[in-house]
Amino acid sequence: WQALEQTFQQGHKRTAAERLRSMLTTRVMNLARLNPTRTDLLERFQRLIDEYNAGSSNVEEFFQRLIAFTKDLTAEEQRTVAEHLTEEQLAVYDLLMRPSPELSDAEQSQVKRVAESLLDVLKREKLVLDWRKEQRSRASVRLTVEEKLDELPETFTRQLYAQKCDVVYQHVFDSYWDDGQSVYDRVA
Repeated sequence: WQALEQTFQQGHKRTAAERLRSMLTTRVMNLARLNPTRTDLLERFQRLIDEYNAGSSNVEEFFQRLIAFTKDLTAEEQRTVAEHLTEEQLAVYDLLMRPSPELSDAEQSQVKRVAESLLDVLKREKLVLDWRKEQRSRASVRLTVEEKLDELPETFTRQLYAQKCDVVYQHVFDSYWDDGQSVYDRVA
């Protein structure tokens, strides 16, 4: 960042802003690909770019907004450590928590355990070769999602439970492929 700031201070403002925008594009796209709840970051970033392109902000203001956005992005990247979850677990946890009812700390911990347990069972037993091609395998994955999410705190209403089953199953379907690979393997 210091090199970009130096470039910016030396009068190459557009070049520095464009480089920073390019680096942030890669980071925010990767984060959103790994966790569907991060689309808000992607939308915020796109708004920044659109406002700049529309002339609503000058290059100095745009650069400062990008720097501020970088800090938010870094904080989001470090959430796995803060939450004591892997990137995979955090994605499921976020899907369960956004939106969620008001939860106590103990209930939030219970949601984390559900996310961890669900992924453990799915990866160990259910996400077999060609699982998305066979109706029986897809149904088994869906049933496992429903059974594990049944362990969510009582504050999750039946309607919210059904919604969470749908979004988590869709996330699993989109993120874990028939060849045993996932979007998370591509990052490692």
